[in-house]
Amino acid sequence: MSHIHLRHAHTFDDAKARAAIDEIAQKLADKLGVVTQWEGNALNFQRSGVQGKIIMHPGELEIDAKLGMLFSAMKSTVESELKRILKDKF
Repeated sequence: MSHIHLRHAHTFDDAKARAAIDEIAQKLADKLGVVTQWEGNALNFQRSGVQGKIIMHPGELEIDAKLGMLFSAMKSTVESELKRILKDKF
């Protein structure tokens, strides 16, 4: 099992950051079948082979994800795509 941990600074207020995270979550759901659920300031996501969360901190987002065997083989691709999405949205 592989692990991805990212931090990304942003200047959004909480409402705008949450809306951007919701947009990202919808794309993940459409493309990968990820199920998401908010729990306080954290958006939990899960599907077979992937589980994790996006946590909103003041001025920063934190992504913590665990990848199963299938996705572990693509860890660098997944991590690069997450960084690209964060850069585009935030």
